[in-house]
Amino acid sequence: MIQLLFAAIFAEGSLILLLLFKTPLRKLAIVGLDRVKRGHGPVVVKTVGATVCVVLGSGVYSMVKIRQRGDEEGAANPTDQVLMAKHLLESTLMGATLFLALMIDRLHHYIRELRLRRKSMEAAKKQTRAFEDGKNGNSEELKNLEEERRALREKVKQLESDLETRTKDVHAAEANSVALRKQSEGFLLEYDRLLEENQNLRNQLQSLDRRLSRSGSKKNT
Repeated sequence: MIQLLFAAIFAEGSLILLLLFKTPLRKLAIVGLDRVKRGHGPVVVKTVGATVCVVLGSGVYSMVKIRQRGDEEGAANPTDQVLMAKHLLESTLMGATLFLALMIDRLHHYIRELRLRRKSMEAAKKQTRAFEDGKNGNSEELKNLEEERRALREKVKQLESDLETRTKDVHAAEANSVALRKQSEGFLLEYDRLLEENQNLRNQLQSLDRRLSRSGSKKNT
């Protein structure tokens, strides 16, 4: 399961990088996400997310139980330590997976919003130029056209402000993705350390088993 979670984090990180940089692959990624969000796609995604949340809650509950058992016994045995490390790593990876999935959803939403804002702003600018080029007529018509032009300029300013806000959100999401990539590298190092500790604990358990078997054989003799 740990290898599967690392693979999911790697895939989600790659998808975030595709969404952040304007490349031909970015269009394919956006089209794929659009299709996922249609039909039964959202139901499937929510079901998978709910399942991961349930497994995450189960892992946290197991860690709490192991901690309580260790407090009652005075010291955690090596088996509990191994289980605690495993549950901790799995819970951390599942949390990172859910967070990256949320980031992908927000990035996709912001990219679509930016496209719509740009199209609206371009349409408003074209309409404004058309009004400016077609200013011929009586004074009342010119006054109405001037008011409409003023309203359109305010709309363009509002759209530009919205576009700037969305761009800042995308930059913030990019910064978060870089931080998550560094955190994933830390998870890999932590995983290697936990594997080494697991092997050491197993060696200690085997040594204890040998000692117990030897002491039992001596008592029998």
